[in-house]
Amino acid sequence: MKIFAVVIASLIAFSGIGHAADITAPVKEIMEATKSNWADNNSDWTDIFDASRLDHLYSRDFVARYQAAAQFPAVDDDGISPFDYDVIVNGQHACPLEDLTMAAAPVVDGVAEVTVRFRKSACSDAPEAKDYTTVHFLVVDEGGKPVIDDIVTENIETQARDSLKATMALIATGQ
Repeated sequence: MKIFAVVIASLIAFSGIGHAADITAPVKEIMEATKSNWADNNSDWTDIFDASRLDHLYSRDFVARYQAAAQFPAVDDDGISPFDYDVIVNGQHACPLEDLTMAAAPVVDGVAEVTVRFRKSACSDAPEAKDYTTVHFLVVDEGGKPVIDDIVTENIETQARDSLKATMALIATGQ
């Protein structure tokens, strides 16, 4: 019962108008786009950092860091992205995403961590094809709505967690 009360209190903390906001909503939108990007269909690539998404899915701090990093575009077709890889799958290649799960932790110090797991290499014969990729979205309340403040991936080789905001800060310095 105590856990249920903490979860309810956490959801209410994200509500500026008295009803619980869906803290997973911005993450769901990003994951739907990512899933579509890697699906076996011929749809156009969806930029998860296009202007409309930056405007409503991400925190002001995240957007500022992204815009600073975008001044140093990676080598890509458009020459506008600061990344030369998909920041969600944490690579340049993936198969259609499989076994995707999402779980939101209670809000702690104004931040809810939404953990997403999926298999990105299931179509491969490589030994790591069965491995799961884990991505942590740090979600905060801004203006009464949940927004993504950071995207943290787990580095399988080093067992470290890599913050996209920290990566963008490095890119913005020209590194």
